[in-house]
Amino acid sequence: MTGRQRPIPSRSSRLLTGAVAAGALLLSGCGALPGASGDSRETVTVVTWAPSGTSGPDAVNMAGMTAMAQTYARWINGAGGIDGHRLRVVTCDEQDTSIGAGNCARRAVKEKAVAVLGSYSRYGRAFTVPLEVAGIPYIGGYGASDEEFRSYTSYPVAGGQSALLAGNAEQLARSCDRVSLVRPDTLGGDGQSWLLRTGLTAAHRPAPVDIRTAEETTSYDDAAGRALAGAGPDGGCVTAVLGDRTETFFDSFRRLEPTAGAVRISSVLGSIGQPLIDRSGGRSSPFEGAYVTGWYPDSGDARWNRMRQVIRKHAFGDNRIDPDDTGVQTTWIAYTALKSIVETLHESQITARKVIKALNQGIRVDTGGLTPVLRWRYEDMIGSGSYPRIVNSKVTFQVVRHGRLVADRKGFVDVTKTLADASATS
Repeated sequence: MTGRQRPIPSRSSRLLTGAVAAGALLLSGCGALPGASGDSRETVTVVTWAPSGTSGPDAVNMAGMTAMAQTYARWINGAGGIDGHRLRVVTCDEQDTSIGAGNCARRAVKEKAVAVLGSYSRYGRAFTVPLEVAGIPYIGGYGASDEEFRSYTSYPVAGGQSALLAGNAEQLARSCDRVSLVRPDTLGGDGQSWLLRTGLTAAHRPAPVDIRTAEETTSYDDAAGRALAGAGPDGGCVTAVLGDRTETFFDSFRRLEPTAGAVRISSVLGSIGQPLIDRSGGRSSPFEGAYVTGWYPDSGDARWNRMRQVIRKHAFGDNRIDPDDTGVQTTWIAYTALKSIVETLHESQITARKVIKALNQGIRVDTGGLTPVLRWRYEDMIGSGSYPRIVNSKVTFQVVRHGRLVADRKGFVDVTKTLADASATS
């Protein structure tokens, strides 16, 4: 007696079974459909930190940087990730303290981050050591600490305040017969003075009148009077680099009208920016006509259009993010750099070790023209003992016109020589 015969599946059921099996293989990561790449792209975890919600007269609040990082992740993951990798962004409140900076660095280690990106901290000693021990690169920091330009795991995208001061000297030398510099009476302030002096004297201009101010001062009336006297009644300029207190100084300076009105004022981004100009009156701002040296193209430049589109569509009205803010722009550039790196590596697994190796071997990082193309080989660094990690010593010249920061000169200006000369003679 013969056994019962098994029914022969129909052609349609065979096709359905095959499709289900193939789909199961894809979901489990154990196989792929014909023609697929076959690799499973792992999630890339990064950390961005900045002080958020801090208060007090000297507190720094850069919440827009961490908000920009989260917005970037929403955008890039919605577009399929970076080279197929989902981007996981961990943010940390640095609290504008040394303890906060150290805690954020240890958080990056705990999260197994492949990089720390687009972050702000004045406490470089607190965060560089944990990152160095763990081998985690610090890419595109704001440049608020000297260690960012010395640590061998730091990869700055701009030249920090040193490049701005060197550029400010060249910008002022074009049209100022005399310059008064108002700066903090600190070691960092001494460096500001030396850089401005080096750049001005190289352009055959007199050394600046150096006006020191106490960090905790509440009145700049005396400094304003001395700055005006140093600049002279005609053809002179006053530049002030006092961070958040720059606005307070120029409030004192403008009260010296009408005499002060004949003197051109100046500063650098970070001390003056578009948000401050808007807040202080726009077209009626006391900064109208001011020279400003920056790292990046002016905020109205078309190269920022992609960032602005991403903010409009993916920030969901988050008022912490101002596209004109230099901190927000720095974070965008740092994440753009990461995208360039990951797409060049084109690997299924991205690790901190692989990123550092690629950076040290000279991977070219394209930021969409917001900086020159970046590389961090030894030969790409400016070779200065004072600024050993600077690879981008180019700045932009801007001017406040009709209440907006616009280009005062097209393109980037290279200040390598001034930085090298200042370092050699300091």
